[in-house]
Amino acid sequence: MAFPSPDFPTQEPMLWLTALVVNGVLISVAQRFPVLTRAGWCHAGILGTVLWGSLGWRGWLAVVAYLVLGSLVTKLGFARKLDLGLAEARGGRRGPENVWGSAFTGLVLAMLIAAGLGSERLLLIGFAASFAAKLADTFGSEIGKRWGRTTLLITTLRPVPAGTEGAVSVEGTLASAAGSLLMTLVMALLGLLTSASAIVLVSVVGLLSTLLESLLGATGQGRWPWLSNELVNGLQTAWAALLAMAAVALLGMLH
Repeated sequence: MAFPSPDFPTQEPMLWLTALVVNGVLISVAQRFPVLTRAGWCHAGILGTVLWGSLGWRGWLAVVAYLVLGSLVTKLGFARKLDLGLAEARGGRRGPENVWGSAFTGLVLAMLIAAGLGSERLLLIGFAASFAAKLADTFGSEIGKRWGRTTLLITTLRPVPAGTEGAVSVEGTLASAAGSLLMTLVMALLGLLTSASAIVLVSVVGLLSTLLESLLGATGQGRWPWLSNELVNGLQTAWAALLAMAAVALLGMLH
């Protein structure tokens, strides 16, 4: 089963001017919403401009969808998570470090596509996998912290308090699978994934990458002071993209 391939615009100055104007106007309006900090919105505007200039409105809209979905799930049960001391800081608003931790890998892949470096279809699969993994992580973390009944450390399977780095739960893992699938379907609907096999692959890689992120959290965070949450997020999106692209190559999915 194949889907129509995206028709990316040629890299012309007018495209980048449009990207700059559209993102500038939208960011100036969107700053009133409690999704990002003021600095976060500025950095999101830079990210959005480059994404639109590189992939056109499809790539830009995919990342906007990620931001909206991630913000909505963060707000679920927020009052209860606040009472438990498990809520995101700043009322759930993300800052520049969160923007780039989530989207740097995708941005690099988008720029490679725009520059014509590498297989467009392969890079798009990596692009999609990076955001599927990040939304899976957000869904799993936010829902697991609030509704996870039994929280276990992924390395030992011993019970630990909710919110512990490397902790997993059945509810959180199912939420991660749902988040990965949802983001993958968004990518497919926008024409960034063009086959059923790519959809399945990206969905699975998104979930696996989240489990690997939990493993890194359990073994590294707290032990290595330099391993910040934002760096872990960046690593997760990077290995999701690399895993997906390596699987494509190994399975011969580009033929």
